[in-house]
Amino acid sequence: MGVWVGVGGRHEPEALSGISHFIEHLLFKGTRRRSAAEISQAVEGIGGYLNAFTDEEHTCLYARAQASRLGDLVDVLLDMFLESKLSPAEIRRERDVIFDEMAMYRDQPTELMHDVLNAAQFPNHPLGRAVIGTKKTLTNLRRSHFEAYLASHYVTEATVIAAAGNLDHAELVEMVRQRESQFRRGARPSGSAPTERTGRPAVKTVTKTVEQANIGLGFRTCSRHDPRRFALRLLNVVLGENMSSRLFQVVREEHGLTYNIHSSLSFWGDCGDVVIAAGLDAGELEKTVRLVVAELQRLARRPPGNAEFERARDYLLGQLDLQLENTENHMMTLGEQWLAYGRLFEPAESKARLCAVKPAELKAAAQAFFRPERLAVALVSPARRQRPLDRLLNF
Repeated sequence: MGVWVGVGGRHEPEALSGISHFIEHLLFKGTRRRSAAEISQAVEGIGGYLNAFTDEEHTCLYARAQASRLGDLVDVLLDMFLESKLSPAEIRRERDVIFDEMAMYRDQPTELMHDVLNAAQFPNHPLGRAVIGTKKTLTNLRRSHFEAYLASHYVTEATVIAAAGNLDHAELVEMVRQRESQFRRGARPSGSAPTERTGRPAVKTVTKTVEQANIGLGFRTCSRHDPRRFALRLLNVVLGENMSSRLFQVVREEHGLTYNIHSSLSFWGDCGDVVIAAGLDAGELEKTVRLVVAELQRLARRPPGNAEFERARDYLLGQLDLQLENTENHMMTLGEQWLAYGRLFEPAESKARLCAVKPAELKAAAQAFFRPERLAVALVSPARRQRPLDRLLNF
């Protein structure tokens, strides 16, 4: 079961950057009925699991336990969501915990690279800021900020209760209805759309004492509402989602330049991106970038052949089927789809949309999105002097 709210990093003004993630932490720190220890004991003591996450557009508290303990999960999760004490002492302690979390991410070059890439891809916009916030913004947050933000953002119109498993829908509805009067009323918050980038690729480099360079290439794409997203899902598989993909086969298997190279997709309400990420020896950087650019150009010149296209399609269809075997994945899908679309997509509908895509649509998507004005590059490298990457990024 999950309690979802359509609130994340992109809804925050710069002065409050990181408040959504901070609130997620504080919801675990005690309610009027339970201490922080009693919250975890209430779920783990019945053999369950409790967690949460915050991303750019969502916050989710979720738990898993035996189906017969659904009532316990409803009680604990709604208690956390509706009755958090927001103790000043806990705020002070949890601020230090988040500072340690920040330091952990800074010590991970891959995480640092993604933060730098987001800043380059979405300059002067909340999507370009780290969801965790900054030391400055978190230091300035007080209890009054959390109370006001909860009252204005964590409201009924932005909230979804999602559950999956051996349960009765009407029974769950009745359990939630008993707490209905406690939910905060209000309209769902909205975020501003990022401006379109123009001109040459944006390139940001950070020098850090690490063993290998980490590079990311991010291309601005379409929103989750754009019908081209289905072609992009297939294009991403062909490009770099798995070990059969072109980037893995060419850069790792044929040339041995990296242990890990992959591509990934993100879709938001008004935009999206494709990110290619790799960790490699700094001396192999130019050769790797040339190979990646060559594969991007090849995808834009001609569509994949039938065999490659069918492998990518069947991979996605198989992944959809495998996800159906896990109740946590079911719950995540329910929450994400209801907040994103206001409706649910049956697996058969998603499969039909993927099967309707033609190879030529992958070529068209590559031509539309793999363009220099849509590109941002981030590099975290041990090399103090790095030859400019701009000259390698010609499409």
